[in-house]
Amino acid sequence: MGFPGVFYRKLNIFLEMIKFEHTIFALPFAYLGAFLAAGGMPTGHQMFWITVAMVGARTAAMSLNRLIDRHIDALNPRTADRALPRGILSVFEVWLYTLLSLGLLVLAAFQLNELCLRLLPPAVFVLVIYSYTKRWTWACHLVLGLALSLAPMGAWVAVRASLDIPAVVLGLGMGLWVAGFDIIYACQDYDFDRQYGIHSIPARFGKGKALWVARAFHCLAVLCLALVGVLLQLGTLYFAGVIAAAVILVYEHRLVSPDDLSRINIAFFQMNGYLSTLMFTFTLLEVLL
Repeated sequence: MGFPGVFYRKLNIFLEMIKFEHTIFALPFAYLGAFLAAGGMPTGHQMFWITVAMVGARTAAMSLNRLIDRHIDALNPRTADRALPRGILSVFEVWLYTLLSLGLLVLAAFQLNELCLRLLPPAVFVLVIYSYTKRWTWACHLVLGLALSLAPMGAWVAVRASLDIPAVVLGLGMGLWVAGFDIIYACQDYDFDRQYGIHSIPARFGKGKALWVARAFHCLAVLCLALVGVLLQLGTLYFAGVIAAAVILVYEHRLVSPDDLSRINIAFFQMNGYLSTLMFTFTLLEVLL
């Protein structure tokens, strides 16, 4: 196999390792922030570089997570099959992809506005520090939520060159949504986390209480989304999207219980993808129509 074949094979392995397709969780919320900030259609230049920034940020964050957690992943039966523990990708290769992704993020910030550049260092700090938090605090889910909340807030800043209250509330809503479904996902590793001293809400409080915390976070997330609509004086279509998101979250929680996590992949991957896509679609219709 020649160099092009090896390169594309390695690239596909890398994209599978970081679950590149799950960018769909965050990208619609970034677009949602951009359209709300513009009160309509952002410029093509803004949309292109917001997309580049999102791809760069998420790819860098996931690559770093895999690098930082590779020794933990090797011990966990659920994650031992990942590319780094198996040696399919080298640490050097993943670092290379990480640095290239960070380069994309920096380039996008340069292309957008000065405030994006000024906010870039603290944003990168949050993306890096998340992977370490599970080593010392069960609040790691909230740090992940903070990292993902940067998507809609960053897109708002990219369009308006300011960080306004509606953007912060929107970011808070997304952060609580992400933290909630990360708690659900962490229930899978309850036994492993307790055995190896990994911090999480399920490991600290038990799976039953953890699922109630996730429900509370998701209720607050829906309230934040509704508050954004009030602050921006949005109409029926936007609030229909909020209701649709609430219904999806209710269904998501009905799929899992402390004693039955067999449908967690449906709850985590499918339902959350539907939620972000539907929320953006209703918002898009609201601001354009």
